[in-house]
Amino acid sequence: MVYSRLFHPGLVLRLLLALLLALSLAACAKRPAGLPVDAVYDPYEQQNRGVHEFNRSLDRNLVRPAGRGYSDFLPDDIEDGIGRFAFNLSLPRSIVNSILQGNMLAATEDSYRFLINSTIGLVGVFDVASDLNMPEANDADFGQTLHVWGVREGAYVELPLLGPSTQRDTVGLVVDIFTNPLTYILDSPENYYGTIASVSSGLSNRGRFSDTIDSVLYESADSYAQAQSIYIQNRRFKLGNGTGGAYADPYDELALPPTELPDVE
Repeated sequence: MVYSRLFHPGLVLRLLLALLLALSLAACAKRPAGLPVDAVYDPYEQQNRGVHEFNRSLDRNLVRPAGRGYSDFLPDDIEDGIGRFAFNLSLPRSIVNSILQGNMLAATEDSYRFLINSTIGLVGVFDVASDLNMPEANDADFGQTLHVWGVREGAYVELPLLGPSTQRDTVGLVVDIFTNPLTYILDSPENYYGTIASVSSGLSNRGRFSDTIDSVLYESADSYAQAQSIYIQNRRFKLGNGTGGAYADPYDELALPPTELPDVE
């Protein structure tokens, strides 16, 4: 029954439509000639800064106090368990994208990790796979898939509520949302558990890493430029598989593990 739902006609149709949308939009993600390869293409800076100020205001008045209260209220063990649960439910997305990238090794590793943690690890609350020294999760997404397919980064954009992104990663985010396999594998309301857990994990991270995030948003001379630089460098570093060169990450102290990162992609 579960495997038949993986090939649900609705999922296949959405995936095909999402692929067509992604390719058509990504075709517009072109950098001007002569722009250095490591430079950030930011033709929408004025609009982006407006969105950035909206996001800062929302964070200051709602997200930051909610995150601090949430983190102070819950014991650390429960917060960690919710984070692991949310990350485990993101693995089907990673598996699908690894397959689309032709990386069957990564898809197999994530499948085994998802199977072990979803059963022995009680739906991912406990990371049994890591205790068994299984390979780390690959955490693939459709923005990464587009990168593998040769689609360029495009312009930098800041999204309301979600924060820094690029044209390519924004398309990838939309595709990942509307082609989540758990939508078809799980019945309602269970198929919303992943979203609820992700929001809870995000609030937890905002509270636990408040000092680091505040230093970027409220203590830097230009929080927009700082947030942009951190996002672009971290993203390029990930897409370069952690290699050096132009994609080396100069903000290692701000680069948190995948299960601890605020969801800005």
